[in-house]
Amino acid sequence: MTATPQYKRVLLKVSGEALMGKREFGLDNDTVSAIAKDVQDVVAMGVEVSLVIGGGNIFRGIAGAAAGMDRAQADYMGMLATVMNALAMQSALEKLQVPTRVQSAIPMDSVCEPYIRRRAQHHMKKGIVVIFAAGTGNPFFTTDTAAALRAAEMKCDALLKGTQVDGVYSADPRKDKDAKRFEELTYLEVLSKDLTVMDAAAISLSRENKLPILVFNIHAPGAFAAVMRGEGLFTRIIEKA
Repeated sequence: MTATPQYKRVLLKVSGEALMGKREFGLDNDTVSAIAKDVQDVVAMGVEVSLVIGGGNIFRGIAGAAAGMDRAQADYMGMLATVMNALAMQSALEKLQVPTRVQSAIPMDSVCEPYIRRRAQHHMKKGIVVIFAAGTGNPFFTTDTAAALRAAEMKCDALLKGTQVDGVYSADPRKDKDAKRFEELTYLEVLSKDLTVMDAAAISLSRENKLPILVFNIHAPGAFAAVMRGEGLFTRIIEKA
């Protein structure tokens, strides 16, 4: 990889569902390994990488609340699911000799580090991948919002959202053949068009911190590195001048 990456420090947000592969729930080891390989390639480019992984493949707080559970309790269960996914990704990365630390917003010292902003920044400066687990540590906030928050705290140059499709569409392209793909959007366009790429809190937080959001297909081999070089298919969400 000879092309110079366009960003020095980034945060990659991956949904829990992205780790399922073709399974109906849980983790698909081949899929986790493939994503880890893409992260390894970007680290090899000299980019400082951090991750936030959702927990929807194991437990989703909103679904639990809809089934009659207390929403806060259900959200805490969802946060614990993200820790499981983070540990799985750490294992996959370390198999590839990529030094990795998991930091959890809910302290569990025997499993991983607690979230400490300056320690996380220190890890990243040394080229260590940091996986932020347990969301923000608070119920009623999604892992998308946690990703925008951590990206701002780490002073990242961009927030990448790895999805099931190659950008942001006007509708689900897997269900609507007439769905329009966007090359570029503003934060306000995402909010006004009610595009479901990330929740409103994450979009607003990114806008406030002038944090570009790049949306791409996490399952396309090499797509993460391609986006870092400004190549391939992705949608850029920015504040236009």
